[in-house]
Amino acid sequence: MDTMGRHVISELWGCDFDKLNNMQFIEQTFVDAALKSGAEVREVAFHKFAPQGVSGVVIISESHLTIHSFPEHGYASIDVYTCGDRIDPNVAANYIAEALGAEKRENIELPRGMGPIAVEQLKAKVL
Repeated sequence: MDTMGRHVISELWGCDFDKLNNMQFIEQTFVDAALKSGAEVREVAFHKFAPQGVSGVVIISESHLTIHSFPEHGYASIDVYTCGDRIDPNVAANYIAEALGAEKRENIELPRGMGPIAVEQLKAKVL
């Protein structure tokens, strides 16, 4: 199946509160995850919320990595989207889950840019 990209949506549960609430740790983890997957980092922007939580994005030449953390629930929502077929977004998503100490993770990988006909064919196979 030809696609323009791969998008991993990852639900992380049972993560370490202190890691989820540490903006510098999360930022470094995301940059490291991008680099370990072979991506080229372009820009980095993260924000620490009061009283807790972090949101951020690492823009890569191949697309992006994002997080929204909810330390009080031990939960983080992660997106890793890569264009082309050179980079595997699962490498970055798995690195992030391990770094945050996730006890449970649910990953969904979506092909992107398949076009309307291919999407309809994929839906028909799933249903």
